[in-house]
Amino acid sequence: MEHADFAADALSDVRRFVARHANTAGLNPDRTADLTIAINELVTNSVIHAEGGGRLTVWRDGDTLLCEVSDDGTFDRPLAGRVRPTVSQPGGRGLWLVNQICDLVQLRVYPQATVVRVHQHV
Repeated sequence: MEHADFAADALSDVRRFVARHANTAGLNPDRTADLTIAINELVTNSVIHAEGGGRLTVWRDGDTLLCEVSDDGTFDRPLAGRVRPTVSQPGGRGLWLVNQICDLVQLRVYPQATVVRVHQHV
């Protein structure tokens, strides 16, 4: 298990961090690109909607690579990312995209924090 704290000025470092772990875990190039895009969306949401950053944790559990993004933001949309956004809807596409390209996305919202865990089968 490895952690990386992030802020707006470190998004490229986050992408390299995810790609390195995905390659080490044995994800093929397309799945690595998908996971990198997904985590970039999540950490960008943290930078924009939370206090400007958060923590990314990556680990492998059997044949699954897990990435968890946590921050101190919170919101009250339990179906966020599960319902396709409309064409005229401002925002809301990042979390929906993450749900489309990852095997499993778990969203937990606490009174003082949000945690999104992404599973990608190796």
